[in-house]
Amino acid sequence: MAHQNKLEQMLRTCQEPAEASAQLETTADKVERTITTDAYPPAKVAEKAEAVGVTKGKLDTLSTILLGGMAGVFIGLGAMLCTLVTTDIGLGFGLTKLLGGLAFCLGLILVVIAGAELFTGNSLLTMSFISGRTSLARLARNWGLVYAANLGGALALVGFMFYTNQWAFSGYELGANALLTANAKVNLGFGEALVRGILCNVLVCLAVWMAFSARSVTGKILAIMFPITAFVAAGFEHSVANMYFIPMGILLANQPAVLGAAGVTVGGVANLTWAGFAGNLVPVTIGNIIGGGIFVGAIYWLAYLRRERAAEAVAARPWLGAIIPACRRAKVEKERQTQLSKVVRAQLEELLRIKLEEPLALDSSSKALLEVLSKAKDDDCFLASLAENPAEVLKGYDLTPEGKAALASGDIRWIESKLGALEEPLKSWLNARLAQEKW
Repeated sequence: MAHQNKLEQMLRTCQEPAEASAQLETTADKVERTITTDAYPPAKVAEKAEAVGVTKGKLDTLSTILLGGMAGVFIGLGAMLCTLVTTDIGLGFGLTKLLGGLAFCLGLILVVIAGAELFTGNSLLTMSFISGRTSLARLARNWGLVYAANLGGALALVGFMFYTNQWAFSGYELGANALLTANAKVNLGFGEALVRGILCNVLVCLAVWMAFSARSVTGKILAIMFPITAFVAAGFEHSVANMYFIPMGILLANQPAVLGAAGVTVGGVANLTWAGFAGNLVPVTIGNIIGGGIFVGAIYWLAYLRRERAAEAVAARPWLGAIIPACRRAKVEKERQTQLSKVVRAQLEELLRIKLEEPLALDSSSKALLEVLSKAKDDDCFLASLAENPAEVLKGYDLTPEGKAALASGDIRWIESKLGALEEPLKSWLNARLAQEKW
């Protein structure tokens, strides 16, 4: 017993430095991540934007609506502050626009830092859509719900702000400023509003893009300020901001004191109606989608993700192979790889045969794993659905929580612990599948 105690003491003595070293390494790693202030590089930002798109596409309906309503309120608050700051300022055209743009930044800062779902920023979901990781149905659902919720939140704020009588400040000058801003928007031509919408959301999505690169709240705020200030100062059109500006103007058009302060007649605001509101939103919304979804999202996907995601993208969006050279090459590569799948399939069949012939040596989790592999062997749609929602697909299999987590996360060592060492090229195939998040 004494010898055993001495041996245990010696083992503990040997383990303590190793444990201390491991703890030190872990602590050093955490400190390094904490003190690193460099922004994420653009390629990493592209991956983050794509991952965020996948998460947003899967967000449940109630959360999407609630966060969309908050975004409508936040952007409306930015529009309200912009109107207030630019009223009777007397600094000349350029400086007035500059200060108005800085004030409007409040809206997107609240969206990004506090957390909300903003339609214009969600144009970047095109990145995960092109990769095939967000379906068209989920993209349309997110955009539809968020757009409607943004409108509801903005209109709610309009109602509250109208009954504050803030528009009567400074001898109705504040109301006059809001009225003239809204009137100018509803009198834009379709093409003019479309182009202004495109340019607006290029800048808005670049602000969101740069906020993804920042590691601190301060960095995110600074990343947002310059692009947002630029779009407001330049007079570009933001669909969600207009959900506040124009309805507020419609309500104020019925106030004679505001019309008098603005120096306009009822005839001068004839287009400031709900029909005029819709006439502005249609081209501006289309422009926002083009500017953010194509000129930012799609272009950055081509620049940073097309090589890694080409095979997945072609599998999910066959039309990409016809228009993007890199995706055409990926299609050829995918066809070449299917020749290897005959070998892989043969190895899978042999593995299944051997393991099923010795059922007594298998526990229930191993048998369930064999069922998954058997299904995956012949059903490509099964593999695709595992990428979309592994928890749901694996629900019908008698896998332990550990097993489901291992398959969902791509832990090939767990698979080998259940089935034994795998031979090439079967192991390479499984590695590739797991790395591409096909499980």
